[in-house]
Amino acid sequence: MSQRQILQVFEQYQKARTQFVQTVADLASRPQNTETLQNAGVMSLLRPLLLDAVPTIQQTAALALGRLANYNDDLAEAVVKGDILPQLVYSLAEQNRFYKKAAAFVLRAVAKHSPELAQAVVDCGALDALVISLEEFDPGVKEAAAWAIGYIARHNAPLSQAVVDAGVVPLLVLCIQEPEIALKRVAASALSDIAKHSPELAQTVVDTGAIAHLAQMILNPDAKLKRQVFSALSQIAKHSVDVAEMVVEAEIFPAALVCLKDPDEYVRKNVATLIREITKHTPELAQIIVNVGGVAAVIDYLGDSRGNVRLPGIMMLGYVATHSENLAMAVIVSKGVSQLAICLEEEQEDHIKAATAWAFGQIGRHTPEHARAVAVANVFPKLLNLYLDTESSEDLQVKAKKALKSILQKCTYLPALEPLLYEAPSNILKHVICQFSKVLPHDSKARRLFVTSGGLKKVQEIKAEPGSAVQEYINAINNCYPEEIVRYYSPGYSETLLERVDNYQPV
Repeated sequence: MSQRQILQVFEQYQKARTQFVQTVADLASRPQNTETLQNAGVMSLLRPLLLDAVPTIQQTAALALGRLANYNDDLAEAVVKGDILPQLVYSLAEQNRFYKKAAAFVLRAVAKHSPELAQAVVDCGALDALVISLEEFDPGVKEAAAWAIGYIARHNAPLSQAVVDAGVVPLLVLCIQEPEIALKRVAASALSDIAKHSPELAQTVVDTGAIAHLAQMILNPDAKLKRQVFSALSQIAKHSVDVAEMVVEAEIFPAALVCLKDPDEYVRKNVATLIREITKHTPELAQIIVNVGGVAAVIDYLGDSRGNVRLPGIMMLGYVATHSENLAMAVIVSKGVSQLAICLEEEQEDHIKAATAWAFGQIGRHTPEHARAVAVANVFPKLLNLYLDTESSEDLQVKAKKALKSILQKCTYLPALEPLLYEAPSNILKHVICQFSKVLPHDSKARRLFVTSGGLKKVQEIKAEPGSAVQEYINAINNCYPEEIVRYYSPGYSETLLERVDNYQPV
């Protein structure tokens, strides 16, 4: 065979490999083909091509594997079992930038499915190789590496700690300072994934100076970047008072409140989440948010939002109101109660209703004035219906009941209490009767209305155990009226009168 013929054979072999690997990569991009490709044993055919002498074949083989592994955990597991990861990690340090991006994509695709698969990526030494990639000049390589790191860190604290121990955090902070928007996004997302698991991990992120650099980007025009920035800040702030104070001290307020009106839904939600995570810690932090107009801004946000996007805003109002009478009054004055009532009416999901019920409880539990603000918004019947509705989730029933009880124990606004005399079950009714027994002795107008509205008659119909708290409340109410009035409205009194008529002998 001549030299020319030998070269032709090699050329044909290279073309065949190139065509094969490109076809597989194209097929792997469509989910309907993945099972057939796996059954055909494509993993074992792609593996040797990762070490091919031709760089484009290597890169395309890695891309094909990444696409397959990205599809589901079975295929990702097949990559692990096929002993492909060590090969990828080995070549990650050696090859060109195109291969490095493709290899990092495979690692990310495997790691994303479960903590076990992410651990397999860590166990094959991928973190050291990814750290080296973060130091590359090429921003695309850095982005691919940061993405893979975020997918490893997001699962749990031990994996996140492994990422930190590899020395990733300072490099990610450098990445968010790079000019490329895509790199900034992925680096901020990875920092968020690291910080979310524990106060210690969040502190590690804080110690590298991440907050100041993230704070500089809150008004960046790129919506996807703002999503990640606010997510990272909220994952940091949620853990402790100290780190929440550091986020506030980065002077992101009141500028961040502008983003509650951002066209991007996820930006708005992440800002609301950040405010919630700050206000939950202490009255002082909540007061700072109130002072910069945060409560009014969140109430407007609730009016403009629907569904799960509302949840962090609802909870933020509840957290603010929890801390003190004055802060709860700030929510009331800003018309927070009427907006929460709208949320309770409009939302279908039980977990959103439960959060709203909880927020009402935090607002109304302080003083009679607070309770009245909730009562006049006609919230009692709604909370009672949610508590009694067998379709409500257990959590919703518990929160509605707890909110109702805590508000009722402060409520002295009788027009809102009276309907509950007819509708409330005994465990709620006792709180209602208790409030009447407190108010009626000191209010002659209320005593008269209580008779004419039928309230006194209803109280006489309640069957209470002798010596019970409920019986004592009823006695206290009855003591507010002449004995003959109480007798007149007691069950059976009309029969007694008729009997007396029957037995009466005219003179």
